[in-house]
Amino acid sequence: MAGFLGLGRRARRERIGFSLYTAAVTAARDPYLFTAVGVPDTLDGRFDIIGVYAFLAIQRLKREPEPGPLFAQALFDAMFSDMDINLRELGVSDMSVGKRVRAMWEAFHGRALAYSQAMEAGDIPALEAALARNIWRGAAPPSEGAAGALARLVLAQEACLTEQTMDRLREGEIRFLPAQEACQ
Repeated sequence: MAGFLGLGRRARRERIGFSLYTAAVTAARDPYLFTAVGVPDTLDGRFDIIGVYAFLAIQRLKREPEPGPLFAQALFDAMFSDMDINLRELGVSDMSVGKRVRAMWEAFHGRALAYSQAMEAGDIPALEAALARNIWRGAAPPSEGAAGALARLVLAQEACLTEQTMDRLREGEIRFLPAQEACQ
C-alpha cells in the first residue's frame, strides 16, 4: 500500500509541475515580448524566453523547504517532456531526439547558472549581457534597451513570484506579471 501511495504523490507532483510549466509557457508567449522587446519569434527565441520563465519559477520553488524542490524538479521534467514531444511533432527523427533534448537541457542549465549568478550578485549589467547573449543568439543583436527591458522583466517577475505563497504554488497556481508591466 505504501508504494501505491507514493505513486499517488508522484502523479500529483507531475500534475502540479505541468500546471506550473504551462503558466510559464503562457507568460512567455506574451506578444509584447516579441513585438516591443524584440525577442526573436523563432524556435530558439521561444525556447529561450520559455527558459527564462521556467528558470524564475524553478528558482522560486527551490527556495522553499520540501516539497518546493520536488515541485521545481517536476516543473523541469514537464518542460523537457514538452520539448521532447515538440521535437517529435516537428519531425525530428526518434534517433536524434534524445541528443537534441540533452543539448537543450545543458543549454538551460548554463543559462540558469548565468542568470542566477548575476541576480545573486545584484549585477544588472551581467544579467543584461547574459540575456542578450542567450535570447538573441544567432539572430540580429537586440535593439538598444531591449536587454535592459528584459532584465527589468526578470527582476519584476522574481519579485512577483517571491510574494506568492507556497500554499498557492503547492496547488499548481503561479502568477506572472504581464510582460509590458514587468518591463517598465
